[in-house]
Amino acid sequence: MYPRHLQPQLDAALSDTPVVLVNGARQTGKSTLVAAAAAARGMRYLTLDDRVMLAAARGDPAGFVAGLGGPVVIDEVQRAPGIFLELKAAVDRDRQPGRFLLTGSANVMLLPAVADSLAGRMEVLSLLPLSSAELAGHPGFNRADWLFDGKLGDLPMPPCDRAALSGRLLAGGFPEALARASPARRGAWFENYLQAILQRDVRELASIEQLTELPELLQLLAERSAGLLNFAEVSRGVGLPQSTLKRYFALLEMLFLVERLPAWDRNPGKRLVKAPKVFVRDTGLLAHLRELSASSLDAMPGLPGALVETFVLDELRKHLAFSSRGLGLSHYRTQGGNEVDFILESRSGARLVGIEVKASATVDGRDFKGLRHLKESEPSFSRGIVLYCGRELVPFAADLFAVPLSMWWAAPPGQPSPLSTP
Repeated sequence: MYPRHLQPQLDAALSDTPVVLVNGARQTGKSTLVAAAAAARGMRYLTLDDRVMLAAARGDPAGFVAGLGGPVVIDEVQRAPGIFLELKAAVDRDRQPGRFLLTGSANVMLLPAVADSLAGRMEVLSLLPLSSAELAGHPGFNRADWLFDGKLGDLPMPPCDRAALSGRLLAGGFPEALARASPARRGAWFENYLQAILQRDVRELASIEQLTELPELLQLLAERSAGLLNFAEVSRGVGLPQSTLKRYFALLEMLFLVERLPAWDRNPGKRLVKAPKVFVRDTGLLAHLRELSASSLDAMPGLPGALVETFVLDELRKHLAFSSRGLGLSHYRTQGGNEVDFILESRSGARLVGIEVKASATVDGRDFKGLRHLKESEPSFSRGIVLYCGRELVPFAADLFAVPLSMWWAAPPGQPSPLSTP
């Protein structure tokens, strides 16, 4: 079992919160993490993947919850959303911490009835695919916080070797895919994974038998990963009315297959592009959809920028999931063409950090154009960072830095060097 970023948060939540939900895509390690927590606390473990258990939860939610007894784990809770109201009633009668530990492979918080029923009674934790730091055995050091206001010189970083980065991009972070012995076997895993989600989970959430356009839509979104999301353009590309397209897109979001990154818009006086960006979640899945391989990447003059940008988003999300600072994440683009790939911002908006991603091994002053614009126009600007596949952390100004992408798997100060690349 890999050490996970989320472990301390899970332990803390179970100590003071009646209902804890560990939410995330299928095959991210939720059941493994939760089963260990259950065993340590003597909790009963139930899964709604069991047909008999699912029939009971759906057929009589009140009776099902009433018969649970002591502290219990309910795995794959999204399969019986009717039990959430009964969990609320049970918690209102007895608010003992750690009564219910739930897992969900669909974002149940996007279902209004669920979000409303357990407001103030449930803590939601996100378990994403494995981060580079988890794979390296260093889950405790939060690199999003470090980028935001850490001492950049304090993290000794190995060189960002292109072959090592390519391997990480192609592998992604799903534990089962990483365990496969060859790229071909890993590709078979991704194909089966997609088929299982699109054939079973979509039908359950949408209550319809066939959504034949969904694979084509996901494929089209993969080609646009890290680009602006334009529903009118996507509608034409996939041949769907926008109303249907938006419904299907919401399903893909609910199943953690795609994500939209909002545009930064705190300055009403600027002419800003307000469209979100779209990303396929997990670079291994994205590489599979785009039919990328080690040989095809080697043949390219540089690594695909969209793939590297998706990798950085993945890593930021994984670290923000256990950050205590409440940092916001967005992208920045003006109608005049100035852009920054990512903005990290404090909850109050008093401080922001711009992050630009470069797939190359070199950086020059031109790569800081968007960051310099942000610095000159936003008083809350704190620092700007260009992440690149290089060897050294290089200052380009007192508050502008080029930082190797190897920061995501570098060992924190005083700890052993990271494990080898998958």
